[in-house]
Amino acid sequence: MKRSVPFHLALLCLCLAPVLNGQVADTSGHTRAGGIPPDFSVTTLDGSSFTLSAMKGRPVVINFFAIWCPSCRMEMPELQKTVWEPFRNAGLEVLAVGREHTAAELDTFRARHGFTFDFAPDPDRSIFRLYADRFIPRTILVGRDGRIAFQTLGYKPGDMDTLALRVSAALKP
Repeated sequence: MKRSVPFHLALLCLCLAPVLNGQVADTSGHTRAGGIPPDFSVTTLDGSSFTLSAMKGRPVVINFFAIWCPSCRMEMPELQKTVWEPFRNAGLEVLAVGREHTAAELDTFRARHGFTFDFAPDPDRSIFRLYADRFIPRTILVGRDGRIAFQTLGYKPGDMDTLALRVSAALKP
């Protein structure tokens, strides 16, 4: 019997729901709170070079996402409104890394949705693989000390409020 795409999508959502709601430990991630995040360099959509280790002394939020991911598409406006806009002038850096996307795809997506934080392509998952094997969205806050202060997997309402509180604390001298 041939199954429809909505059936398979619903099955996938049912399988992932416990992981994304924090009911099952994430064994696909390679990072932990308190640890040092893997360093990487990438060119952002505006042509600037971004190297994570060069950001030491400033809090950095890294968001791994895909434009086709429904949870990512719900999370990103919250990231813009709740985290980026209130703290952008206080020294926070936000980088959205588009897993399996080109710069052109990300540029179109960013413009269409009016996001103003930095984006960078990761077409071959080379950056994402440093952090995890699977599951997005994945958001990581790196504190001034260069260690992971907080991270989330999936999207739940309230996650960005918690992240904003952690960012506020990370920005304090």
